[in-house]
Amino acid sequence: MDTDHITDVWSRVFGTQPDPSFWLVIVTAVLALAAVVPHTAWRLSRNAVTIAHEGGHGLVALLTGRRLDGIRLHSDTSGLTVSRGRPTGLGMILTAAAGYIAPSLLGLGGAALLASGHITALLWGATALLLVMLVMIRNAYGVLTVVLSGAAFLLVSWLTAPDVQAAFAYAVVWFLLLGGVRPPFELMGKRRRGGAVDSDPDQLARLTNVPAAVWLGLFHVVTLCSLIGGGRWLLGV
Repeated sequence: MDTDHITDVWSRVFGTQPDPSFWLVIVTAVLALAAVVPHTAWRLSRNAVTIAHEGGHGLVALLTGRRLDGIRLHSDTSGLTVSRGRPTGLGMILTAAAGYIAPSLLGLGGAALLASGHITALLWGATALLLVMLVMIRNAYGVLTVVLSGAAFLLVSWLTAPDVQAAFAYAVVWFLLLGGVRPPFELMGKRRRGGAVDSDPDQLARLTNVPAAVWLGLFHVVTLCSLIGGGRWLLGV
C-alpha cells in the first residue's frame, strides 16, 4: 500500500465531513423515534440496545481489570455478560452499573463526534467496537446479531455516498439516545409488578447497600441527560 493511498484512507476516516441539512437531522430523529416507541418495532430494534448494554458491561469489566469470560445475546432481547474477579469492590460495582447507561453514553459520544463533523470516524469506530465484541460472543444468536450490525456499518461507511453515511450515522445516534431511555422505564415497570428480582439495580444494592430504587433513579438521570445533551449537539442548538 503506497503512501498516497494510506494518506487518502486516513483523511477519509479521520477527516471531517460537511454538516447535513437540518431537515435530515429531523427526519432521522423521527425514524429513530419510530423504532423505539411502537412495541412491535421495539421488539426488533431493542436487540441493538442489548448489544450496547452488554458491551458496556464487558468493556468496563476489562477496564477495571476483571477477566471477561463471554457475552451472550438472546432472541428475546435479553443478554448476559460473565466476568471473573473480586465479587465485590469498585470494579464489580462499575461493571454492574455500566449496562443500562451504556447505550445513552455511546449515543452522547456519537453526538459529540457528529457535531464536530466526524461522520466516517463514527461509523468506522462503531465497526471496530462490534468486531472486538464479536470475539467475546458465546452463542450463535449473538454472533448473528453482531455480525449483521457490523456488516451494516462497514457497508455504509465504505460503499455509500456521504449523504447516506450522514443519514445512517445520525439515525444510529438518535436511536441510541432515544432507545437508551426506554429500558430503565421498562425495568421500573417490571419491578412494580414484582419481576426482575435480580436486575442490575438489585445487584448494585447488594454490592453497595444503596437501595435499588436509587440506582434505577441514577439510570434515569444519566439516560435523560444524555438525550437532552446529545439532542442539542445533533440539532446544533
